[in-house]
Amino acid sequence: MKKKAWGLSKTIGSFFTNQHKLMEDFPERYSYNPTLRWNAELESYFSNAYGPHNFSRISKALTRPSCYSCIRVNTLKTTPDAVIDKLTAVLKENRADISKCEVVGLDNVVFVRGSGPHAINYGYAADGKPPKEVLVSRKCAEAVLRGAQVYVPGVLACSAHVEKGELVAVSVSVEQPGVDGGWGVGITRGTVLQGSQTDPYHLERNGLYIGQGRAMMSRSGMFRVTEGLAVDMSDRVFHLPSFRDVLEGEIFLQNLPSIVAARALDPQKGERILDMCAAPGGKTTAIAILMKDEGEIVAVDRSHNKVQGIHKLAAEMGLSCITPYKLDALKAVCVRNESEDLSDPSCAKDNHGGHIQDSNFMKSEVEKIESITFERLNAENDFKKAGSNEKANESSYISKADIRKEMRRKRNGPGRNQCLGGKVEKSKGFAPSSFDRVLLDAPCSALGLRPRLFIGEETIESLRKHAIYQRRMFDQAVQLVRPGGVIVYSTCTINPGENEALVRYALDTYKFLSLAPQHPRIGGPGLVGRFEFPDGYTEEWLRPGEEELVQRFDPSSPLDTIGFFIAKFVVGSNEADLQNPSS
Repeated sequence: MKKKAWGLSKTIGSFFTNQHKLMEDFPERYSYNPTLRWNAELESYFSNAYGPHNFSRISKALTRPSCYSCIRVNTLKTTPDAVIDKLTAVLKENRADISKCEVVGLDNVVFVRGSGPHAINYGYAADGKPPKEVLVSRKCAEAVLRGAQVYVPGVLACSAHVEKGELVAVSVSVEQPGVDGGWGVGITRGTVLQGSQTDPYHLERNGLYIGQGRAMMSRSGMFRVTEGLAVDMSDRVFHLPSFRDVLEGEIFLQNLPSIVAARALDPQKGERILDMCAAPGGKTTAIAILMKDEGEIVAVDRSHNKVQGIHKLAAEMGLSCITPYKLDALKAVCVRNESEDLSDPSCAKDNHGGHIQDSNFMKSEVEKIESITFERLNAENDFKKAGSNEKANESSYISKADIRKEMRRKRNGPGRNQCLGGKVEKSKGFAPSSFDRVLLDAPCSALGLRPRLFIGEETIESLRKHAIYQRRMFDQAVQLVRPGGVIVYSTCTINPGENEALVRYALDTYKFLSLAPQHPRIGGPGLVGRFEFPDGYTEEWLRPGEEELVQRFDPSSPLDTIGFFIAKFVVGSNEADLQNPSS
């Protein structure tokens, strides 16, 4: 299996050839050389886990996208060879390098090569004047680095007198520490950039230029409308082809470790499988295709919109064995009354909607709602004041508050009552031991996703909260799998506290669980040992011999993937432990 991983590493590693061009010929400011700023305690923790040198490499890799796009082929509709032929025609202008994955078990995977980082001449050296510039938000920049364009909601500031069709440099505004100890952008939307050191966070933007493109509207247009293409990126630091609206239903753009996680579950035709945190549906549809669309896959998520998204994706890919439900995974095990029918392996649908959350979670949600309500009231008050003072112009004037509300609406998506597609099915949960296999791709700190330009808000305390949440979800998963069944646990984080520590918790709490080998195995070993925190808490990781039974994907490794973790458990039989799990 190591030979297979090495062969895949060589395939992907060849993508790096001639990509790393030096950028010394251009001013250091107009380059892409970001540095992640970690919380000091968190940096110490990760340096201890990985070693200072390795953690430095990981931190650097996280600021860059993978050098290739990974595509999963819907083999119920087409073949990898047919997809390669179609993509070659679609991407002929990009002269894309397309190849099949040669690893056994991943023969439905196609790689499309990208390139970067590239040195870009922003025109500064020609006449000594700084280029005209569009400053975008950090989230917008991360999308652009993955191949997206610059849209109006992502634009924060712009040079004066930018007209439609002009060539502009695109830079990034990354959150900075504030006087109150928090983090923020600190730039008012619509700010005029002068290209001088008097600009907001001028020095902090050194090395944060992600490319250049043509302005698709004037400066005034960018801040007058709420949607539309602002900059058409023509020259990027990283070139990755866009697959938007390409071969819909035939392919799915997905990270390689996510494809491996679905394979590790090893689903069989006719089985009943639960995907506990299914949105956006990538792994759910991968499992359905592996089962030849024969059997039952229950896909749950607590978000109304995301459940609708799973419905849409399953229909697009022509899959009928997937049943999505709106359900909080923390309430996945149904608590029955004695009068209810125990013969049905699934609880009745919840016609009343919603579930009572635990007090801490509910408090957090209430605080979010109060915050949004406060912003909305302020926006309405601003609008009323504007209306009373400028009634003569009220037919043509759009207040800034209205613009902010519209921006939030576009950023967060439509509310439940404004969704397309109407209602979604709800569930009260499922009977214990009612599934053959469970995939728990748990909500996590997402510290393995890339590219990312900001990480400062995460702390030791926030990571511990993620770990507690994941253990509660795992407790639900254990109860739902029949004896002899399988649980696959995965995350997209590099945090051992959410990965190896969860495995330790599972094995120590449920003695009838055991780690199982995974196929295919292309990831690296897990971390062995423990970490003692300054407050006296000791976090236990894997023990010798267990490290080769999990897969850890290092974003700085030759595979060039996101940071990811996969553990596979086989479930024995022990009703006493199920009824009285230790805390």
